[in-house]
Amino acid sequence: MLDQLENVGQTAQTELKDLTTGDGLEDWNSKYIGRKGEITQMLRRVGELPKEERPAFGKRANELRKELEVAYEAKAAAIKAVELEQTMAEGAIDVTLPGRPVARGRLHPSTQTLRRIYQIWAEMGFQVYRSRDVETDEMNFQLLNFPLHHPAREMQDTFYTTNPDVLLRTHTSPGQIRVMRDYYPEPIRVILPGMCYRHEQITARSEIQFYQVEGLAVGPGIRMSDLKGTLINFTKRLYGEGRPVRFRASHFPFTEPSAEMDVQCFLCDGEGCRICKYAGWLEILGCGMVHPTVLRNGGYDPNKYSGFAFGMGPERITMLRHGIEDIRYFWGNDLRFLEQF
Repeated sequence: MLDQLENVGQTAQTELKDLTTGDGLEDWNSKYIGRKGEITQMLRRVGELPKEERPAFGKRANELRKELEVAYEAKAAAIKAVELEQTMAEGAIDVTLPGRPVARGRLHPSTQTLRRIYQIWAEMGFQVYRSRDVETDEMNFQLLNFPLHHPAREMQDTFYTTNPDVLLRTHTSPGQIRVMRDYYPEPIRVILPGMCYRHEQITARSEIQFYQVEGLAVGPGIRMSDLKGTLINFTKRLYGEGRPVRFRASHFPFTEPSAEMDVQCFLCDGEGCRICKYAGWLEILGCGMVHPTVLRNGGYDPNKYSGFAFGMGPERITMLRHGIEDIRYFWGNDLRFLEQF
């Protein structure tokens, strides 16, 4: 039986040298040194031998199995190295092939309009002033000539926090008070861009969040004609020379007198179309002379200083320019819409 054991060991070594694949190696392992392998089976039959032969046979069987296990590990490492080399050769990258095009990101349409507005006002000498999104009732309403229970508050449905005196700003106008208190007694010429929030039903024409760009100029001797000339110059830069504009009387609690500014529809040239509701004009902003009460709340003496303010919505300007009929597209994250810009 010992001779049979040696023959099995020699046969196993010979077959192992000829193996070239991992599958073949696993079959070899099962055949010789696995749980049902020949070496294992012979060890289980050691009880059939005479007592004096059992120690020598058991010792040699265990030694042979150890030798085959070591040979198996070495062969497995060699086969794995060869297979890895073949895999790398077959999957090698051809660096001479042209690369795949990488999709370029785009600026959001609102951001594009905002940057154009920033550029125009910077060229006209206005600085950007950032104000906070979370405001107090005093800053958002009271100091802007919205007393408590004033009916004009109903124009703006407000998001209040658990503290009834703290809210999400409904317009960028609170920045007027903050910038006046920061700049006093220096003259002011700033724009105040930012996000506004109103508790409104979301429709094609209204959203609960939207951008505004507020503008403020304060100094001695500023008149309504300065406001009109400044805004006419802005519209020329934004919409091009020769585009007719008009001012209509309006009302805002923080300006007096107040007006709204329209530009002739650039889609139909004033003939009337669906976008301008067949009026031939498009409303683009509200404006007016800063109310004396607001000047006083900002620290400026209205007997010595005057100023003008205006506010516009970049989304509205973008909608009018491109004929977009639903403001919800701006925040819907639909790439089919966004990639058009």
